[in-house]
Amino acid sequence: MIAQANRWLLVGLGNPGSEYEGSRHNVGRDFLAAFEKSAQGRSALGGKILVPDTYMNNSGLAVKKFVGLNPSGKTLEHLVVLHDDLDLPLGKVKLSFGSGSGGHKGVESVQKALKTKDFVRVRIGISRETPGGKLKKPKGEDEVVAFVLGKFKPSEQEKLKKAKKIVGEALEILLAEGLPKATTLTNGR
Repeated sequence: MIAQANRWLLVGLGNPGSEYEGSRHNVGRDFLAAFEKSAQGRSALGGKILVPDTYMNNSGLAVKKFVGLNPSGKTLEHLVVLHDDLDLPLGKVKLSFGSGSGGHKGVESVQKALKTKDFVRVRIGISRETPGGKLKKPKGEDEVVAFVLGKFKPSEQEKLKKAKKIVGEALEILLAEGLPKATTLTNGR
């Protein structure tokens, strides 16, 4: 089954440039880099890795160009997009397929460029929670931009580390055994 892993294209959304490294908006990009590093030399990596050099809102341009340059029988069902998600609490990871963008500009760009939403999304939660466990999302465009472009606090690093491990495990299962099993094991956590 692992031999089929070559058909996968893994895309980590984020912004290029050192000023964005470690920001909430770059978790897709950062987590994919961590997965690639941890999987080096193992057959589980098998899939192709794409970290767009475009800014988040233009991610679709890079993905479309890459998909167009690599017509190796790859279908969009084997496209995996990793990205931050304000609708999930920090550290929560969800896999989905064929869903809307949820207002995420990078995902919207990919969907618009490819003219489909039929691809896998690895949604990585970045929102804070109240002591009662409710999401504490930023409000208004300016607050959202400041929040997603901001860096994680030291107190958030442990949840981030656990989420990175969950994403790595989810990608390994996805590449080796397919989406249904990866979704069941990941979304059930």
